[in-house]
Amino acid sequence: MPTPLYDALRRYADREPIRFHMPGHKGRSFPPAELKWLASIDVTELPETGNLYEAGEPFDSAQALWAELFGFEYCQFLTDGSTMGVHTGLALCCKPGDRVLIDRNCHRSAFNALALLDLEPVWLERPWLKSENLPGPIPPGDVETALEKYPDIKTVCITSPTYAGVLSDIGAVSRMIHARGGKLFVDGAHGAHLPFLGLAPFWGADCVVVSAHKTLPAMGQTALLFVNGFEPELVRRTASIFGTSSPSYPMLASLDVVRDWMVRWGAEEYRCGAQPPHCSGLRPPSEIMRLAEGISLPPFLEVTPCPPRSTTPCGDTPTGSRSAFICPAIRAGPFPPPS
Repeated sequence: MPTPLYDALRRYADREPIRFHMPGHKGRSFPPAELKWLASIDVTELPETGNLYEAGEPFDSAQALWAELFGFEYCQFLTDGSTMGVHTGLALCCKPGDRVLIDRNCHRSAFNALALLDLEPVWLERPWLKSENLPGPIPPGDVETALEKYPDIKTVCITSPTYAGVLSDIGAVSRMIHARGGKLFVDGAHGAHLPFLGLAPFWGADCVVVSAHKTLPAMGQTALLFVNGFEPELVRRTASIFGTSSPSYPMLASLDVVRDWMVRWGAEEYRCGAQPPHCSGLRPPSEIMRLAEGISLPPFLEVTPCPPRSTTPCGDTPTGSRSAFICPAIRAGPFPPPS
């Protein structure tokens, strides 16, 4: 598949122009030398390289490829992590003073967004899974009850998957809020890899943010905001409010390159890595941490029976067993080693 943004940056760098623009290294080198390969594509907004917050190439094509891959109308690249996406997404879905039905298990960026956007929370509590020692999925019935009690709510905000890998029924929740003319925002920061495993965890959501840097081999801070039903110009303008005015082009290029690599080879690497025997020889985190720190961890960190909504594929493991974490056996990532 094409890599429109990365290719545009490479074409510009290959010309070896004299750079009368930022950054101050002028594309020559960073100290230390091993970062030199990044300097050539570390540029600013130019006619050849486009502007993250404006329509035009190469961003239009690069973001459209991601949107098509995830089944959304539009994708916005982000360089300030999913925090930027949470703030942007809630700003798109809400107006100041709105009441929001929000998952109590949300990331702190969502709580900060409540203050920044002057939103009033109505909390959605999660059931506690005693056998697993962690919060379970959002019960759709609880969403229905809350929406009936607070008919003025027009936005639901849910984290799925959670940090522990628990998925909620996004399709069911989306139908409930859509029936009332509202929007569903999903913080899927820990689920960027799931569509590449053949899952559709965000179906029905109006706005979803995923952290490419968390579960894909992308650069730190990179994230993606996917939307349906919002004008791209509004999305870009809103994102520019919460993001830096000097987005990193190497970060942005990594989103472009990682998509291409995942489609060509990475998805299969992830699928294989999630199956035995790749994971069978690995010691669970609980054992490693006990050896390192001399502590005994809670049972839910062991490799034991899994919750039915774990994001970790069980593969050929016996019914009722799982790995508590996903261990992709990635042999080669999308980035070239420094020369």
